[in-house]
Amino acid sequence: MALALLSAVQGLRALNHRNQPTDGVLVLGGSIRREMYSADYARSHPQIPILISAGSAPPCVYIIFERNHAPMDQVWLEDCAHSTFYNFFYSLPILKRWQVHHVQLITSASHLPRSIWMARLLLGAQGIWVEPNIVPEMGIPGNQETRLKTILDMTRAGLWTFISHIYRPPCEAIVHLSEVDLDQWDPQQVHCEHQGQVEWDP
Repeated sequence: MALALLSAVQGLRALNHRNQPTDGVLVLGGSIRREMYSADYARSHPQIPILISAGSAPPCVYIIFERNHAPMDQVWLEDCAHSTFYNFFYSLPILKRWQVHHVQLITSASHLPRSIWMARLLLGAQGIWVEPNIVPEMGIPGNQETRLKTILDMTRAGLWTFISHIYRPPCEAIVHLSEVDLDQWDPQQVHCEHQGQVEWDP
């Protein structure tokens, strides 16, 4: 009962934060075009922290940002998540640590409405307002939406809104984008989506 009340109070706080400026960006992995868009966003908003959750391999993201002359000092890569639910599961503690109140959620139309519903439920229960930022896609991203997937994920998200008040899972696989060292990666072993047109010499 107490956790339900706390979630409700935080949900009202999230509504109050919708008119505040964006102070954080969460990028859902699944399409390299989202990372290409993030590089453009970082260039025009260098002061806003960006968290890319389970995106492309670090060298792919690094080269995209370098090619676009986008700043990397406010960009982090999280590689613990393996599904949309876990994108939020592992990103929430990081966003809370950053004291984010209004986050832009970068995703694709093919990822809707499930991703925005989950984001507003999970992050909203922690007082974070979520604003969707939909990236145009060429072709069809890997994730496909189904009614069953949406029902299962929303059920998990509903339960986690309560548990997240007392437990925040750690993720050890977090890398600061500026610290990615291309010399430590074998280009033959790293595969970037062809739309990114990412190439580099060892």
